Amino acid sequence: MTRPDYNWKLPPEITRRLGHDTYGAQRAIHEAGHLLVVLHEPPASEGHAREHRVFLRTPEGKWLCHGNDHGEHMMADLLDRYEAVLTRTESRYADAETADDLFPLLDTLLPLTRAATNLRDALQQARDQVKDDTRLITWRDRAVDLSRGLELLLGNARIALEYRLARQAEEQTQAALLTTRAQFKLNTIAAMTAPLMAIAAVFGMNLHHGLETWPTWAFWGVFALGLLVGLWVKGWVRAMPPAPAAPKGKASAKGRKSTSTRKPA
Repeated sequence: MTRPDYNWKLPPEITRRLGHDTYGAQRAIHEAGHLLVVLHEPPASEGHAREHRVFLRTPEGKWLCHGNDHGEHMMADLLDRYEAVLTRTESRYADAETADDLFPLLDTLLPLTRAATNLRDALQQARDQVKDDTRLITWRDRAVDLSRGLELLLGNARIALEYRLARQAEEQTQAALLTTRAQFKLNTIAAMTAPLMAIAAVFGMNLHHGLETWPTWAFWGVFALGLLVGLWVKGWVRAMPPAPAAPKGKASAKGRKSTSTRKPA
């Protein structure tokens, strides 16, 4: 891989600060009246490869991008693409309901936030080097808003994921507690019914106890009574307090971006 040379003439002072293979990280280089600004496209994956957008400001104040004119329009388009990605990720966050939705979102936000932060720093370096170009102020301020918005979104997504994981752990603990209570009730029933079963076994022996002469409806009455008691015991064992209600609604991703603190021009 070889660093591409565009249709412009770079001063030797800048060329000596560039690598042979690539333009490298996002940064601003100001030498011999020329300002070279190396930026990256919004990352599409976690891979190491990044697509460069290289801008050159000549001593006359003309902006070029990849050797072509109208570099200021290309810079605005690059910032627009970052803003479009931010809007899409905000929409994904607003629609996220489970941890499975938040994990892919974090996977997207981490490299994107890092790229936007480096973009902001590179434009701030350019602004510090060339103070008489007012367009750099606008671009720098837009980059600050982008970086802040992505940082807030990343923080909110992390908090939401941690909350869901903590809530799941709490629900599992509550379920284990309810299971222990049910087992205690079953053990209590077993302790109560063991002597009764022994007594019933004794009365079930072929002994004359006077109940042999009772009418047939008495048998069905005892059967119905035992069935009702069994249903009551079943309901008592399975009775569980209601699970804690989930919080209603969720703050929309829209409006989360607070007004950033901009540096004075």
